[in-house]
Amino acid sequence: MDYKQLAKEITEKVGGEDNIADLYHCATRLRFTLKNTKKAKKAELEKMEGIITVVESGGMFQVVIGNNVAAVHDAIYAQTNLEKKETNDDDAVKKNLFEKFTDLISGIFSPLLGLLAGAGLIKGVLALLNNFKWIDPASGTYRILAAAGDSFFYFLPMIIAFTAARKFKVNQFLAVTLAGGLIYPDLVAAYVGKESLDFIGIPIILAKYSSTVIPIILAIWVLKFVEDFFKKLLHETVRNLLTPFFCLIIMVPLTYLVIGPISITASNLLADGVLSIYNLSPIVSGIVMGASWQILVMFGLHWGITPIELNMISKFGRDPIGPMCGPAVAAQAGASLGVFFKTKNKVMKGISLSAFIAGLFGITEPAVYGVTLKLKKPFIIACISGAIGGAIAGGFGAGAIAVTPKSILTFPVFVGHGFLAYIGAYFFSMILACVLTMVIGFKEEADVTPSTTSNNAKDNKEKLVKQGSISSPLTGLVKSLSEISDPVFASMGKGFAIIPEEGKVYSPVDGTIATVYRTKHAYALTTEAGAEILIHIGIDTVKLKGENFTSHVEDGMKVKKGDLIAEFDLEKIKQLGYDVTTSVVITNSNDYLDVLPLTKKHVVHGEESLSLMI
Repeated sequence: MDYKQLAKEITEKVGGEDNIADLYHCATRLRFTLKNTKKAKKAELEKMEGIITVVESGGMFQVVIGNNVAAVHDAIYAQTNLEKKETNDDDAVKKNLFEKFTDLISGIFSPLLGLLAGAGLIKGVLALLNNFKWIDPASGTYRILAAAGDSFFYFLPMIIAFTAARKFKVNQFLAVTLAGGLIYPDLVAAYVGKESLDFIGIPIILAKYSSTVIPIILAIWVLKFVEDFFKKLLHETVRNLLTPFFCLIIMVPLTYLVIGPISITASNLLADGVLSIYNLSPIVSGIVMGASWQILVMFGLHWGITPIELNMISKFGRDPIGPMCGPAVAAQAGASLGVFFKTKNKVMKGISLSAFIAGLFGITEPAVYGVTLKLKKPFIIACISGAIGGAIAGGFGAGAIAVTPKSILTFPVFVGHGFLAYIGAYFFSMILACVLTMVIGFKEEADVTPSTTSNNAKDNKEKLVKQGSISSPLTGLVKSLSEISDPVFASMGKGFAIIPEEGKVYSPVDGTIATVYRTKHAYALTTEAGAEILIHIGIDTVKLKGENFTSHVEDGMKVKKGDLIAEFDLEKIKQLGYDVTTSVVITNSNDYLDVLPLTKKHVVHGEESLSLMI
């Protein structure tokens, strides 16, 4: 996948750089705040290779990429000036209060997801080792690893200050310094020692601010107004010196005197309230969370749960919400596996299997958007299975010692009371969703082959008129797109694949070179009649970054059928371990009544290979 090209096309199709008010990413999706959502071409984005789907929710335009989202995000920033320019919230799309809250919370917490999961996993593994007496808590090994895992959570106010400052448009280093004041060792010791302190005669209510979330978010929000005030008040000659001076000398005492006590009280009330609801019926709570979790994830609303989970851990040491949601993730993976066993569609088999594997590691977007939601019944089955698993986890009082993605890798995070129940609920939901999907079934499109396409056309007495033909760009053995290891090409349109016998690619038509990919492994052509053709040399050969490829054409060049457009070192690419199977796809296949490939098993470049029917 050429991430630079994908990033360029995404930027263009969301309305260009000037239409982007803000951009960040979570585990699988790019989250745009657009100034005008009407400028975004949602339908075109959803058809692009490398994009799973597009979701509009919470005032954000979310482009679901999958595991490679960080690479695409970085490529967009590298190609634009988004990081340099200041954005104005007034320019962004108007949002209601709930949308603003969702955007704020996801913007603060989603950049921390990987670190949150990694640190939490360290804590979980150590707890597991300690429970089985496989490590001595007094040993240097344990204490150093504990520091590695606990440092994120202890210094969480400082880490959140950095991302919150970005959302509130505050100097990030000033925000982190303010957060540091809340966990300053001397004042922490004063809290532990139950000392009585005052500030210019005003009593201070000391509290534990390490691992907290709400106090620093509120403090940074207030800091925004203080900083803006002094920036406007002070002359530019002293602004850089005196703005931090006044902000710190005002905000640190103000946070200890007012903001901190208020937010700590609010945090405690929130934690007690959530616990009270949970205690009313852990089973019902599990059903609700297990059934609704994946729906929240679909719309990006699950980020509103994250600060509540962190708050529960900060006060009680364990979070009961996460274990109730884990089975919902497992159920989506299980439903995808059920589709894999049930479907006769070769393309869907490939998609559902990869979605199942991604689901095991906590990434459910491929399963939801590519399989279960598309087929409808498997999605409903997964939600029901997740609800049952959530009830089991809730009923047995399972808890988490950290907030992490729900995957097979993060099981140690749930160690402690209810640990085995959580593991059982996770796999029970997965197996139940898989079995029910296979038993109940689902409605899907048939796996159409060239021969059945032709026969159906004859049976329906449709008059197919041949508009044009596409010759083979290479010499080699012919395969159907559904037979190759990458199912993406079959979803892009109709065509065929070739296992090449020589490293030369010729133009299959008279037309224009629409795009030469930077890595020279793929070429898009357009015929005079409007057919759009993609020639993609090999599988995953984008990773070669252009090495072993030579292009003889450039964007916009006119070519004739049989012109040499590219060469590649066939043997070298094979030696490097890459599959050289080359895909030839009519990417606008829907513009034709049918695209009929010939039934030959072997072709020579220049031979007719596809017929375009209207």
